[in-house]
Amino acid sequence: MATAEDQLRKQVEAFDHWKSDLIEAIKDYQKWLDRNELGGPDVDLRIYDTLESLRKDHLTIAFVAEFSRGKTELINAIFFADFQRRLLPSEAGRTTMCPTELFYDQDEKGAYIKLLPIETRLQETSLAEFKLDKMQWVSTALDTNDPEQVAEALKQVIRTKRVTLDEAKKLGMYNEEWLTQEERKNPPDHLEIPMWRHALISFPHPLLKQGLVILDTPGLNALGTEPELTVNMLPSAQAVLFILAADTGVTKSDLDVWQLYITGVRNSHPKGLLVVLNKTDTLWDELKGEPAIQASIKQQCDTTAETLKIDADSIFPLSAHKGLLGKIRDDHELLQRSQLLTLENHIAESVLPDKQRIVQESVAGEIGGMVNESRQTVETRINNTRKQLEELHAISGKNSEVIAHLMSKTRDEQADYLKNVENFQASRRILARQAKSLLDTLSVDSLDTLIAETRQEMVDSWTTVGMKKGMKTLFEGAHDTMERAGEQAEQTRRLIMSIYKKFNEEHGLPVGNPKMFSVSRYKGDLDKLYEEAEVFRNSPVTTLTEQSFVVKKFFISLVSHARNLFFKANQQADNWLKEVMNPLVNQIKEHKASMEKRLETLRKINESRETVEAKISELEAHLKELVQQYEELSQLLVTFQPPE
Repeated sequence: MATAEDQLRKQVEAFDHWKSDLIEAIKDYQKWLDRNELGGPDVDLRIYDTLESLRKDHLTIAFVAEFSRGKTELINAIFFADFQRRLLPSEAGRTTMCPTELFYDQDEKGAYIKLLPIETRLQETSLAEFKLDKMQWVSTALDTNDPEQVAEALKQVIRTKRVTLDEAKKLGMYNEEWLTQEERKNPPDHLEIPMWRHALISFPHPLLKQGLVILDTPGLNALGTEPELTVNMLPSAQAVLFILAADTGVTKSDLDVWQLYITGVRNSHPKGLLVVLNKTDTLWDELKGEPAIQASIKQQCDTTAETLKIDADSIFPLSAHKGLLGKIRDDHELLQRSQLLTLENHIAESVLPDKQRIVQESVAGEIGGMVNESRQTVETRINNTRKQLEELHAISGKNSEVIAHLMSKTRDEQADYLKNVENFQASRRILARQAKSLLDTLSVDSLDTLIAETRQEMVDSWTTVGMKKGMKTLFEGAHDTMERAGEQAEQTRRLIMSIYKKFNEEHGLPVGNPKMFSVSRYKGDLDKLYEEAEVFRNSPVTTLTEQSFVVKKFFISLVSHARNLFFKANQQADNWLKEVMNPLVNQIKEHKASMEKRLETLRKINESRETVEAKISELEAHLKELVQQYEELSQLLVTFQPPE
């Protein structure tokens, strides 16, 4: 019953089918290129990269909450109720201790849980880098035919270990705020800390196999001590669910999480930020009537909205526990009362279409641009074929002197054209020098020089003042570098447009508007990174955690993310510079080949007058084929167009 009503599952399946259709359309285009001999190694590589990107594309939903808000129970209720039990541990007093990612690993056979030891926090390595090093993880295979074994193995995410106070401080896992009043007066010799730093769970759940990724984050403490979560993982999620509990309302720590780590996500993904008021079943007072119960829930929503400064209509009151129970027992009435399906439907109707639009725009920009280039090439061939037909019809029945004159005129056109091609090559050499300047500015080596200078300042000054100065130096330098890259990209754009305009004016080639590169997105990402750095530096967790550890770990995360930004910008600029002249180069090749064919045809006609009619018939058949090719490409292009 629940499956029939599960709009989220239906929408994820529909999204997966849509992606499959898109992949098939790209393959159809590749076959078209091969069939019409318009492909090549560069084109094949671009298509391969796009196909791989689509296959590995995923929809990430992050769950953020303080301890005991029912976050893991909500994940169980939405995604794992089919197992007729709690797959992830969510019993009272047993909560997720480390950030956990649930997904389906297409590259490995069998389900697994991989755990990163907490001791890795002592290393100067980012989480992203650790994910590439399998040797650092403790791996356990999951037997998907044995729910008991799976549930038992997944209990690893709640395991803790006792360490000395000094060890806790070195690991950045000590904060006076986490201690009781008595413990603050007499600090304990040992503390309980999470056993694992991060968990990766690959599971063949239908939704996970279709590209869904679930990120489970364990509260303020983990967010505060693992900056990669807030700098990279949360902002890149398509949806962030912030979970509160109806029985506690918005506590101080809830508000800290909201203000420090969630509100920034609202700016980048306004449709993807959802506030869930969980545990509404605590307000189901059997001595009250249903209207009174609903009034209590509404009042709690209004109070929450006022505290968070958001619209009350954007809060989803529900009971994850009763929703899970309703699905397991196939109790339609209980499931409806839990209001779990309201949240699932909203994710399906709002978050997924937004994700589909992003993917569509990306594919439209890449493959759609390639299809359009192919169509322009075919259009040039059609125009050249029609021009040849007009010439042949014009000389049909004319004497040899007319034909010889036309041949001479065509040779002159060819000579002028080749001179212009020489000028084009000179322009390309100028463009190559300009491109080198742009790529050098965006190189990781350039950033590493800045990092080395900044790091030295911070090594000897593990203080708030030293940290702030170092961060400011780094971000101002990185921002200035991006500004220079932006200016160089604009100069490159103007040069490219002038080359395109010149050839269009001289030869009327239908080259269209070349795609352009901009660093504005990367500058925006750098600004957001700096904002995250400021938030982290000023957060209460940072203030109360061992200062040297916090600075060191954040600097590692920050540098890793900044380097990744520069790497991506450099890579995109490099790809752009390799591809931006392709439409013009292809048109030049087509035009040159067309002129050579015209001369060859005229030479044959001059030798034998019988060739004229045969050549006209041949060209008319070829024109028909070209028109068919153009129509096929026009139909394909519709598939890759971005939505209105």
